[in-house]
Amino acid sequence: MSNIDWIVLVFTLFAVVVYGIFIGRGQKSNESYLKADNKMPWYIVLLGIMATQASAITFLSAPGQAYTDGMRFVQYYFGLPLAMIVISITFIPIFQRLNVYTAYEYLEQRFDRKTRVLTSLLFLLSRGLSTGISIYAPSIILSSVLNWNIYLTNILTGGILLIYTYIGGAKAVAHTQKLQFLIILGTMAFAAYLLVQNMPNGASFSDALYLAGKSDKLNVITTEFDWKDKYNIWSGIFGGFFLALSYFGTDQSQVGRYISAKDTSTGRMGLLLNGLVKIPMQFAILLIGALLFAFFALKPAPIYFNEHSYQYLKTSNPELATSLEKEHNFLQQKFGLQSKQILAERKTASAHLNTSIAEFKTTQKQIKDLHSRVEEAINKTNYNAERTDTNYIFLYFVKSTLPVGMIGLLFAVIFLASWGSISAALNSLASSSLKDVHLIFSKKKPNDEEELAYSRLHTLAWGLFSIAVAMFATQMGSLIEAVNVLGSLFYGPILGIFLVAFYFKKINGSLVFFAAILAEVSVIAVYKFDIVSFLWLNIIGAFGVVFFCIAGLLFYHPKALNS
Repeated sequence: MSNIDWIVLVFTLFAVVVYGIFIGRGQKSNESYLKADNKMPWYIVLLGIMATQASAITFLSAPGQAYTDGMRFVQYYFGLPLAMIVISITFIPIFQRLNVYTAYEYLEQRFDRKTRVLTSLLFLLSRGLSTGISIYAPSIILSSVLNWNIYLTNILTGGILLIYTYIGGAKAVAHTQKLQFLIILGTMAFAAYLLVQNMPNGASFSDALYLAGKSDKLNVITTEFDWKDKYNIWSGIFGGFFLALSYFGTDQSQVGRYISAKDTSTGRMGLLLNGLVKIPMQFAILLIGALLFAFFALKPAPIYFNEHSYQYLKTSNPELATSLEKEHNFLQQKFGLQSKQILAERKTASAHLNTSIAEFKTTQKQIKDLHSRVEEAINKTNYNAERTDTNYIFLYFVKSTLPVGMIGLLFAVIFLASWGSISAALNSLASSSLKDVHLIFSKKKPNDEEELAYSRLHTLAWGLFSIAVAMFATQMGSLIEAVNVLGSLFYGPILGIFLVAFYFKKINGSLVFFAAILAEVSVIAVYKFDIVSFLWLNIIGAFGVVFFCIAGLLFYHPKALNS
C-alpha cells in the first residue's frame, strides 16, 4: 500500500478506538458496563444489531462466495423477516419485563439453574468459537498486505479491539458500532461504484450483469428441493427462519443489543427494521462478487488469489507451478476473448451467440477445474495453508485496482466491521459467563465495584480465548460459510429450550435439560454423517428438544413433573 493508504487506514482505526474509549469512560456499575443503562435509542439498536451480524466475514468473504458459487447464498436470509416478527411478539416483551442481563436468566426462573447453565454453556462455546473466526478474517488483510505471519496478525487484530471493549463495555460497543456501520455502508457503496466504472474494455453495468448471468453467478433463487443442497429457497425459508430465530432471539450477542434499548417498542423497531434491511444489503454485497466474476472474465485473474499461499507451491515445486501457470495463461486469454465476443454478438443479436455462450461455459469449467488442481497442490505442499482462496478474491481486487486512499479506507472498513461484531460478542460472552456461570457458583456475592472488575476480567479472558481460536481458523475454507455451520450445530437445541419455555408450560427443568442434551447429540450425529445440509440442523435441533420433551411426558407420570 502507499503511504496515503497507510495514513487513511491508521487514522480511521485510531479515531474509532479513541472514540470508543471516550464514549465509554466513567463506567461505575455492571448495569452500565453490560447493558448501557438501558438508554439506547432505536437507531442505535438497529445499527448495533446489523453491525453485530455483519462482521468482516460479511464484507470480505461474501463477495468471494458469490464469485465461486453465485448469489444463491442470499436465500440463507429469506427466513429472517418472519423470525424478526416472532421475536418482537414473544421474546422482547419477556426479556424487557424481567429486566434481565442475559437471555438465560429467564430460563432459571422458568425451569431451574442447571438448564440455565447448560444453555449458557452451549452459547458460550458456539459464540466463543465464532468470535475467533471473526478475528481471523481481518487478520488476513494484515498478513496479505504486510506479508506478516498470520498468527502475529491474529494477536494484533484481536488485541487492538480489546482496548475499548475492555474499558467502555456495552456503551462503547453500541456507539462505536453506529460509527463503524455508517462508514462501512458508505465505503462499500463507493467500492461497488468504482468496480462498475473500472470494468475492462469499456464494459457497461448491463454487460457485466449479462456475463455474470451467463456464468450462473446470478442464481439468486434455487427452487429444486435437495436435503444436501446448502442454499435453496426451502432451506433458506425454513432452516434460515429457525437459525435467525435462535440467533436473534437467544444468542446473547444479539439479545444484548435490544435489551439495552429504552423500552419494548424501541427494541422491536430496531429488530423489525433489521428484518427489512438485511436481505437487500446482503444481496448488494453478493452482487459485488458476481460483478467481480465479470470483471475478471474480461481481465485475466491470477492463478490463485491468495498470493502468499501460492508462493509455497512455486518454491517447493517450481516445475509443477510453471506447468500450471502456462495452462492458466492459455485458458485466461481464451476466456477473455470469448467474453468480449459474447458482448459484441449480444449487441448485434448474432445468430452465433448461443454457440459462443456454450464455448464460454466450457472454458469456465476448465478454469474451475484448473483452480481445483492448483488448490489441491498447494494444500499438499503446505499443510497449514488455507483450504481455499475465496476470502482473498475481493481483497485482491481492492489491492490491484482501487485508487490511492480508497485502498486504505476499504481495509479500514473490514477492520471496523470485524471490531463491531467482535466487540459485541465479547461483551455478550462476558455478560453470560459472569452472570450465568461465575456468579451462580460463587460462594460470596461481590459488591458493585468487584462485579464491574469481574466483568472486565471476563471480557479480557474471552478476548484471549478468541485470539487462540483464530490461530486454528486457516483450515475452515469460506469463513462466511464456516461461521454459519458452526452456529447451526448449537442454535437449534438452544432455540428448542426457549420454545419449550414459552409454549409448553407442563414441562419442567429436568426434562428439558436431558432433552436438550439428546437433541444436541442428534444434531452432531446428523452433521457428522452428512445426512442434510447445515441449515436443516437448526430445525432438527429445535424440534429435537420439543420431541424428546413430549416423549418424556408420555413415559413419565405427569404428577412426577412440575406443572
